[in-house]
Amino acid sequence: MCGFSGFLGNWNDVATPDAVLRRMTDAIAHRGPDSDGHWFDEAAGIAMGHRRLAIVDLSPAGAQPMVSASGRWVLIFNGEIYNHLDLRVELGQHQGGLAWRGHSDTETLLACFDRWGIRATVERSIGMFAFSVWDRQARTLTLARDRLGEKPLYYGWQGRGRAAVFLFGSELKALHAHPAFGAQINRDALCLFMRHNNVGGHHSIYEGIHKLLPGSLLSVSQAAPEPAFQTYWSSAAAAQRGMAQRFEGSPTEAVDELEVLLKDAVRRQMMADVPLGAFLSGGVDSSTVVALMQTQASRPVKTFSIGFHEAAYNEAEHAKAVAQHLGTEHTEMYVTPEQALAVIPSLPGLYCEPFADSSQIPTFLVSQLARRHVTVSLSGDAGDELFCGYNRYSLAASLWHRLSAVPQPMRRMVARGLTSVSPGRLDRIAAHTPLGRRWANVGDKLHKGAGVMTASSVAELYRSMVSHWLRPEDVVLGGTEPTTALNDSAPALAGLGDIERMMALDLQTYLPDDILAKVDRAAMGVSLETRVPFLDHRVVEFAWQLPMEYKLSDENKGSTTKWALRQVLFRHVPKALIERPKMGFGVPIADWLRGPLRPWAEDLLSEARLKRDGYFNPAPIRKKWAEHVSGQRNWQQQLWCVLMFQAWLTEQVPVTP
Repeated sequence: MCGFSGFLGNWNDVATPDAVLRRMTDAIAHRGPDSDGHWFDEAAGIAMGHRRLAIVDLSPAGAQPMVSASGRWVLIFNGEIYNHLDLRVELGQHQGGLAWRGHSDTETLLACFDRWGIRATVERSIGMFAFSVWDRQARTLTLARDRLGEKPLYYGWQGRGRAAVFLFGSELKALHAHPAFGAQINRDALCLFMRHNNVGGHHSIYEGIHKLLPGSLLSVSQAAPEPAFQTYWSSAAAAQRGMAQRFEGSPTEAVDELEVLLKDAVRRQMMADVPLGAFLSGGVDSSTVVALMQTQASRPVKTFSIGFHEAAYNEAEHAKAVAQHLGTEHTEMYVTPEQALAVIPSLPGLYCEPFADSSQIPTFLVSQLARRHVTVSLSGDAGDELFCGYNRYSLAASLWHRLSAVPQPMRRMVARGLTSVSPGRLDRIAAHTPLGRRWANVGDKLHKGAGVMTASSVAELYRSMVSHWLRPEDVVLGGTEPTTALNDSAPALAGLGDIERMMALDLQTYLPDDILAKVDRAAMGVSLETRVPFLDHRVVEFAWQLPMEYKLSDENKGSTTKWALRQVLFRHVPKALIERPKMGFGVPIADWLRGPLRPWAEDLLSEARLKRDGYFNPAPIRKKWAEHVSGQRNWQQQLWCVLMFQAWLTEQVPVTP
């Protein structure tokens, strides 16, 4: 895994292009501390830079930018092609004995471009990647991103007229280092951030800068400056194909086939010339990955977990039990509140645009722990999206089944009635009922429930469940929320049931925009490569072929979620070590905001500060802050969004309001 950056355009306004490119690559040195490479073609107006984290072929033969044997292509590449040795065999069958300089997958890609072209190469590839390749013959730049969005890639034209330049790179930090970068905050994208705690889709926090969508290619040149896009793979299309081509075998055959695919995905992702390990929480997903690693390893797999002394947040004991059963070389670290709090000042620097999933804190800590021992770590991410692991899927479907039976006007009336009574008073009323004896903070829960009662469809209901600020345009000054897959009235998911549609939407949005972005930035912040076996596209496509009863099972199959995946795991780990209520990977942000983080938060959320910065309407924020610190309501998610933007903003100097 590495990082890259570059620019294409007129160099007349760039006095020292080599110095500019070096500043761009220096900005992402954490992504590639092992070496720094640059390539220029002044006549063509193209500059390409690379920071290398050497994983496969540690020799200079794997250094980038790399030029193809034909001399036509120049490539800068971030990621891994797990089947690149198979591609070499296939190339050899067509072209005879090729003279390879080394054994890197970068060199393999270049040879594939010569043989098949760019699109056919990525369609043949199994891997995670983002790359930029310059065609010296056609004078065209092509950007590519992997199917599910594991690796990031930003791009956009900056400047005007003859001074316009096309910037591209792995992180916004690199683009920011170019003198043409405008750094104007995109208030519409800020609305998206306030709703979902990340800037999702093709948007970025800056005007004129975008993310390349997963499964996409982009081509651009000075002769044809308008980017041309191709989609070579789509998670939505994969879902619909799977629905149309259902797996027809028995449950045992389904589990057998899933295990074969997962074992092969794990085996391929264990390819490395450096120390390799895995994150282990003790849950279904990470335990499955580690179990399949250990069955194919010649020595104990290195596994890593962090624990908390607060029982509600601690999974370390479960991880340790799984590690002992599998015989891994396990390392755990119990984190104090002081250690976790110490991460917060570094978050704006880790994330190149605002990001507010508070599990970013433990993710960074476990990455930091792993990096002391390995350079590559496999993770169990994406199991929930593929095998129906989130409780919110069945909860949303069940809620909609009940709500849809009640006319919407009546639901609106009930919601208005609930919100007209303060949460504190509702708590006092509920205290005399079974509801109050069963649940704490009943008033807060009823107020939040009122927010979903008025939904007109299950899609609207689900969107509200995965939203933080339900009306971000009321908070962001001058912002208008863009259309996304979650608020598009006609997304391309025809034929999917309610739960399957939620899973497909998460695969398009929550997974790349939150989970994968969180892990990439946290891990690369300590120069650790992470890999996700569940995102081998063959596994993804097979998961969509499985009938829903092989994911969300009935009681007769012994579990409620991820049935087929659990059966694979139970062949290697006893059920007793796994079966327990699902835990999130979180930290007690709500309590910290009322305690040790309160002075820091009060400074960032002060009315004077909010007015001076000019991005937010202070009134709703101050109201939520007062209710939170008093204990009346829990607004940790909404407030963390504002705090992470405000903290990030202080690091962006200069910025244009």
